[in-house]
Amino acid sequence: QVQLVESGGGLVQAGGSLRLSCAASGRAISSYTMAWFRQAPGKEREFVATISWSGGRAYYTDSVKGRFTISRDNTKNTVYLQMNSLKPEDTAIYYCAAGTYPYRAAVASPTDFGSWGQGTQVTVSS
Repeated sequence: QVQLVESGGGLVQAGGSLRLSCAASGRAISSYTMAWFRQAPGKEREFVATISWSGGRAYYTDSVKGRFTISRDNTKNTVYLQMNSLKPEDTAIYYCAAGTYPYRAAVASPTDFGSWGQGTQVTVSS
C-alpha cells in the first residue's frame, strides 16, 4: 500500500493562493488514480479533484473549477493542488488519496480510494 504525506497548508487571506503537495512512498503512484478531498468541521469528507494516471485528465467539483488545479509528477511520486482565489468556504482539512480504480471524469467517493494521508489544514480568513 502506498503511504501519503500532505504539506503546504496554512492560513491565507481570501483571494490568496496556496499549493498543497502530497508525497508518496512505498509504491510508485504512476499506476494510481489520485485525488484530493476536504473536510470542514461538522461536515462530511468532500471530493475536490481527481487526476488520471498519466496526469492528462482531471476532474473538479463545481465549487473549485477555474480556481484549483490538480497535477502530478510521477518521477517525483508527488501530487499537487494549486489553489487560487481562495474563499473562506474553502477552509477545511485537505486530504490526498490514492486508488487503483481507473480514472473517470466524475465526482469520486472516498470509498474508491484505499490509501489516505493524514491531512493538512487550510484556513482562509475573510
